[in-house]
Amino acid sequence: MQAVVKFINDLDDAIWGLPMIVLLFGTHLFMTLRTGFIQRKTFTGIKLSVTKDPDSPGEVSQFQALTTALASTIGTGNIVGVGTAVYLGGPGAILWCWLTGVFGIATKYAESLIAVKYRVQTKDGRMQGGAMYALERGLKWKSFGKMMAIIFAAFALLASFGIGCGTQINAIAEIIESNVPIAVPRIAVGVFFGLITAIVIIGGIKSIATVCEKLGNH
Repeated sequence: MQAVVKFINDLDDAIWGLPMIVLLFGTHLFMTLRTGFIQRKTFTGIKLSVTKDPDSPGEVSQFQALTTALASTIGTGNIVGVGTAVYLGGPGAILWCWLTGVFGIATKYAESLIAVKYRVQTKDGRMQGGAMYALERGLKWKSFGKMMAIIFAAFALLASFGIGCGTQINAIAEIIESNVPIAVPRIAVGVFFGLITAIVIIGGIKSIATVCEKLGNH
């Protein structure tokens, strides 16, 4: 068992060490140069995102798309992650957070552009897209792309429970436990928010976008 733990720790150190930093920041720099410093269009993009255009195609409005994207991007990772960076690296870590954030705009733009380019429309008019479709339809080797799409979807499913939902609901449960005068079991918090999330997700993209829009307005 100790050998397994050591292997996982060594693999974690190797993946999340210098190679990952070079890969991520290198991608940010490459995309920044490749897009002609797309960051200069940030305020134009914000203006378009909050401007209503009823004639535009799609199931959701521009603002709903913006709030949905922000909801999946800004969360406990950004808050806890920055706090952890400052704790481990000191105040100077904020500078690197800002730099990677600014250059990371180009990577996020490229990711969104690819998602829109390779999305598909179902027979009933709904739009479906994401990295799975981009991998399957974008790579030249179709069989390899389909295999990578399946692998990505499987890992995304696993990550959504452990890295995403697990971390976030645990943070919510800790806040409720610390601030509510009565004892609320953590399992009850998890079940309650799980049911609410299920209701929103089952409603489809329109339901998700509507909820994100309402939360964004408040």
